Amino acid sequence: MTSPQPKRYRLLIGSDAAGADHKRQLADDLRRDPRVSSLVDVSSANELADDVSYSHVGIAAGLTIARGEADRAILICGTGIGMAISANKVPGVRATVAHDSFSVERSILSNNCQVLTLGQRVIGVELARRLAKEWLDYEFDPSSHSAANIEILTSFEGEDAGWDGEAVPQGSIDAGGVEPHPDAHAAGLL
Repeated sequence: MTSPQPKRYRLLIGSDAAGADHKRQLADDLRRDPRVSSLVDVSSANELADDVSYSHVGIAAGLTIARGEADRAILICGTGIGMAISANKVPGVRATVAHDSFSVERSILSNNCQVLTLGQRVIGVELARRLAKEWLDYEFDPSSHSAANIEILTSFEGEDAGWDGEAVPQGSIDAGGVEPHPDAHAAGLL
C-alpha cells in the first residue's frame, strides 16, 4: 500500500527591503520542497529599494490568492505585522504573523490562514526556515469545530459585509464605564 501524496501548494513569496535576506533563503528552501508545485515572487523587481512598500507586496499576494491563482503565501518584512495587515485588506484572505511553532500550527488548523507573515527583525533565518517548513505540513479540516468560525468571517465579508449581531449575545460586552461607540449599539453588542 502506498502512502498518500502530500498536498502540493501553488505558493507565493514576497518581501520588502526589511525582509529580503530571509525571503531569499526561504525561496531557496521552498524551490526544493516537494510540497511546493510552484513558487512565484510577488516582490518588486527591486526589493531592496527603500520605496518598496510592504503594503503593495501584501496586497498583491492577497489579490493573487483571492483570485484563486495561488494557494498560500509567505511574506517577510521587518516585523511581519505590515504584511499581515496589508494582505488582510483583501476580502477572503486570512493572514497572520507567527513567530512560534504553536501559532503556525493554529494559523492553519484553527484559522485556515492562507498567508504566513514573518519578521526578519524579530526572528533569525533558521527559525524562519523551520516555521515555513512546519506551516506547509498543516492543512485545514473543513469538518473541524473551527470551520464554523471561518464561516462567520466569510459571511461577514459577503456582498453586503453586514453583520446581524447573532454571533455575540446581546449585552455580552461591558463598556466598563466608558461611553460605547454608537456602532456597538447598531451591531447589537450592547
